[in-house]
Amino acid sequence: MKVTWKNSKKRSLPAVSNFSNLPFEHQHEDPTPHQDRDRLPNHKDAEIGARNSDQSDDQGSSHHSDLSEARRLAKEFQAQGDKLAEDGKYGEALGKWESALSLTPEVAVLHEQKAQVLLEIGDPWNALKAAMRATELQPSWAEAWVTLGRAQLNFGEPDCAIESFDRAVSIKPDCTDAQEDRKTALHLVKKRKQLHSTGLSNTKNRYAVGHKDESA
Repeated sequence: MKVTWKNSKKRSLPAVSNFSNLPFEHQHEDPTPHQDRDRLPNHKDAEIGARNSDQSDDQGSSHHSDLSEARRLAKEFQAQGDKLAEDGKYGEALGKWESALSLTPEVAVLHEQKAQVLLEIGDPWNALKAAMRATELQPSWAEAWVTLGRAQLNFGEPDCAIESFDRAVSIKPDCTDAQEDRKTALHLVKKRKQLHSTGLSNTKNRYAVGHKDESA
């Protein structure tokens, strides 16, 4: 990784006499009392302090440069992943987004996009984990809750999915995706209750979700 180092300007150091303890200095009595002389600044300590301050400034600048470079690379990886996902190259897209997440793991959008693609390739469990992370990072983002609800629905947990869709609607009342997907989840819950009531299934609480027109 190429890092641009920024060197801050050096501070001017206090002037230090190049000539000390000259013979004539002892010919006259020093007018400064001994107690006051002890309070005079130590020029060597001041010089060391100034150098340490310069080093701290350099370290702060380099750290800022590292963060900026990481964000820039992460955005490049994200854009490449977006293009690959649009072209249907989901595996390659995931690879690019993983690279972006390794640099900026706190970006909720990356986790949400990852969840969508994982659902596309039939991996609802990892999609659920990615979507949940997105909602943790940005709990006020309605679309992240919709994606989480879809992941829960595809994982066979319609009750949890309904809660996620409700959360999305509470954040964004006009979110039609959440409203429509909630209907699908509610239908599956009712169907499960019917199966339980007829005694055909006493343990099955999870469903594989297909297309809406396949539901009866």
